[in-house]
Amino acid sequence: MKNLINKVLGLCLILIVVSCKQEANKSKNESYQLEGQIAGLVDGTVVKLVPGATHSSDSAVAETALKDGKFSFSGKLEEPRFFYIMFGNNKGAIPAMLENSNIKIAATGMVSDSENGRISFKDEVVEGSESHDYYLKETAFRNELNKDYQDYHKGTEELVKIYAKARVDGNKKIMDSIENMPEYKLFEQKEKAFFDKVKLTSENLITKHKDSWWGPFFMLTQYSYFTPEQKPVFEQFSEAAKNSYYGKVAREELYPKSLIGTNVANFSLKDKDGKSFKAKDIISGKKYILIDFWASWCAPCRKEIPNLKEAYKNYSDKGFEILSISIDKDQKAWHKALGQENMPWPNLYDDGKVSNSFKVKAIPATFLVDENGVVVEDNLRGAALEEKLSELLKS
Repeated sequence: MKNLINKVLGLCLILIVVSCKQEANKSKNESYQLEGQIAGLVDGTVVKLVPGATHSSDSAVAETALKDGKFSFSGKLEEPRFFYIMFGNNKGAIPAMLENSNIKIAATGMVSDSENGRISFKDEVVEGSESHDYYLKETAFRNELNKDYQDYHKGTEELVKIYAKARVDGNKKIMDSIENMPEYKLFEQKEKAFFDKVKLTSENLITKHKDSWWGPFFMLTQYSYFTPEQKPVFEQFSEAAKNSYYGKVAREELYPKSLIGTNVANFSLKDKDGKSFKAKDIISGKKYILIDFWASWCAPCRKEIPNLKEAYKNYSDKGFEILSISIDKDQKAWHKALGQENMPWPNLYDDGKVSNSFKVKAIPATFLVDENGVVVEDNLRGAALEEKLSELLKS
């Protein structure tokens, strides 16, 4: 009898545990429900849900409009994702990490009186997303970095401005004079220390999360653009991290699919003066053209320019041309770099669409194109470029 009672009690306990597990599974959200309450913006303001942390200009996955200051989105995610809630046709945004849960966002929007009508936000609150809370916690160091940046610039604002203008104007006399000033030398020391700190902090954040999707996610958010130098950073990740959504995004940027054999000449872009040029016109009459994607801030790109000049000097009279395309977001920075580098070949400004069509995710990115606009080789730099041109353009 006692054994029978024990068996019955054991069965009841099993049923209670199973029931609790079932209730726990029911309570776990299988989708997300995002509810927003925004003060200060008029009804009818467009609201879009746009993927972030991808280094691409992604299209919105959902769109709605404010009604009584409210909006909502719902959907299902395989793993947490970073989004921008964009307002008023990309006039302003609130970032948020979404996961399968009930999430509430509140803020007050303020529309600028300027012509562009930019929207800024204050009193932003995101509730109901543990991933968002963790994201804020892990990136709180940015507040300290922002303070460091402001601190080391204090007292040297005017000096830095004069130096920047002299560099744009190519006035080496003024540049040399400022570089020899003790206060400017101290500024340079502090600036180097600041960027060393930024680099170390970013690397530590990524390495800390090398075994989960957070690792490649933070890699995408800490680097505004990838260069081949970031490949070892990616290779440290676990297989689970590499195969996560953000792991796949990072892998595609660092190891893009080859375009060899593809015709890529059907595009046009503008130069620094706003004049439009068609790629096929630049290619016309040439045997081989190196299409070079670069940016003023990309150190490996700038380091490669002397090699490009050497190749241009040796082979331009044999039918070789170079077309450099800048992906700079700041056109003024691009103009300044053009003045410094003095490249004697066509230089055009990317519109976002061309670099995407070439699947450019990391720079420098080069594509050697034949007279028909077909890619015959990619990622040629330095000695490899010289060797290939020597092979193709033998006298």
